[in-house]
Amino acid sequence: MELEEFNRLDREQAITAVTPALDITRWVEAVVDARPFTSLDDLLEQGRQAAEPFTATEVEAALAHHPRIGERPKAQTTEAAMSRSEQSGVDPADQAVAEALAQGNRDYEEKFGRVFLIRAAGRSAQEILASLNERLAHTPEEEDTIVAGQLREIALLRLSGLVTEGANA
Repeated sequence: MELEEFNRLDREQAITAVTPALDITRWVEAVVDARPFTSLDDLLEQGRQAAEPFTATEVEAALAHHPRIGERPKAQTTEAAMSRSEQSGVDPADQAVAEALAQGNRDYEEKFGRVFLIRAAGRSAQEILASLNERLAHTPEEEDTIVAGQLREIALLRLSGLVTEGANA
């Protein structure tokens, strides 16, 4: 939807529209309640500010909605469609990479107790796998910071996909 239309939505409609970007109530409400925005940049800046910082509880709740890298969600929701698109660089037909990602996911979950999260959009499967392997060497504290940053990147990317500047910008 265009920014002008987003600005005109009632609060509940706007919350529904933004939630697929990131299902963290505080973040969604901070973005929605800052309307009206004069530009997409202003909207994204509000999204950035509202994400500083995410709490550990918010990150944990948001991760509950994220599929493992290499596993495409089958649901027909906006969030699932975004995830499928973001992971388009991961070819499930590349068996060697798929198996390496699956093993890396298992190792990561065993070490950190959560799914491996990365902004997959614009990254190849090999880049994602290299990052996964690198991050397996991190401490939990280092990884907490990285995960929050990746979650923020994903949220802003999705937000910019949900709301566009429009023809009159």
